[in-house]
Amino acid sequence: MGRRTIGIVLNGVTGRMGLRQHLLRSVLAIRQDGGLPLSDGSVLWPEPVLVGRSEAKLRDIAERHGLTDWTTDLPAALARPDVEVYFDAQVTSARVKALQMAIDAGKHIYTEKPVAETLEQAIDLAKLADAAGVKHGVVQDKLFLPGLRKLARLVESGFFGQILSVRGEFGYWVFEGDWQSAQRPSWNYRAADGGGIVLDMFPHWHYVLEQLFGPVQAVTARAVTHIDRRWDEEGAAYDATADDAAYGIFELAGGIVAQINSSWAVRVNRDELVEFQVDGVNGSAVAGLHHCRIQPRAATPKPVWDPDVPTTQQFRSQWQEVPDNDVFPNGFRAQWEQFLRYVAEDAPYAGDLWAGARGVQVASLGLQSSREGRRIEIPELDR
Repeated sequence: MGRRTIGIVLNGVTGRMGLRQHLLRSVLAIRQDGGLPLSDGSVLWPEPVLVGRSEAKLRDIAERHGLTDWTTDLPAALARPDVEVYFDAQVTSARVKALQMAIDAGKHIYTEKPVAETLEQAIDLAKLADAAGVKHGVVQDKLFLPGLRKLARLVESGFFGQILSVRGEFGYWVFEGDWQSAQRPSWNYRAADGGGIVLDMFPHWHYVLEQLFGPVQAVTARAVTHIDRRWDEEGAAYDATADDAAYGIFELAGGIVAQINSSWAVRVNRDELVEFQVDGVNGSAVAGLHHCRIQPRAATPKPVWDPDVPTTQQFRSQWQEVPDNDVFPNGFRAQWEQFLRYVAEDAPYAGDLWAGARGVQVASLGLQSSREGRRIEIPELDR
């Protein structure tokens, strides 16, 4: 049936996520495999247009990866008739203006999260995209991780029976930048630049909880800045004004309670950087980035609390590994393929700008909960 080219503006490819996950491991990986097969037998060929603020960085990336189409002029890139999709991986504070420009130009929208810094902005974007008739999606990469794919399989099979609770642990020690360079950009720790772990991670937790277990109905959170002094990419000290840790309780439909700790000031003592334990009447599971282990009801041991006698049970060895039973591609690439099929042939797609707005809503109400020291119910969005 031939090959169809689709132009994609990739804005923010000079950043870590934009370059590694979205350009190299998604768009260019699709090209390296000959394009994206469509249901009619044709192949969709993504043609990236790199956009950023630094000519030198863009030129270097393009030359290293055999690309020639790059520019620092976003309006000019959006004006091109051969461009159908706009993707945004910029810093959060620059995202809303660029997305508005792309929607006004009639481009389909795919964006990193959070989609905006405020709920009002996020809702306005979703309404604007709907009114323009463009298709829109938000990155929900955690759903495509092998560990969470296995967890979703367990939920769909009814393995847990009635689900009671979810407990999540995420994070690692991000170096302050003085004696060892930080693993994350400095803007993440400045509130004025859209930084903060709540705004960064609560939208993730929202779509994971919503898609796997049910709607989030209330939130109670405590957001803190544990480390208030850091050093930037040039070695200059700065005041860290954004929250670097958050401790949240999310109440879900059906009485499920989720507790998730998120921190860039924690040292890892678990098998993976993020892990979720799901407990149900008929069984439990612990899922991370890649692995998922289960303990069904019939194989659950019977511990007895006795603080005076050391336990001889090896609790971790009593869990069973869930097999892959499938080949799991890079999660970012898997969602890129899903979104491109949505654009090209109207294939099913769930994570739109409204889903992104709900994630911003949970983050905003989580921050409000922390400020006011109270539980906050989450209302329906006004569409």
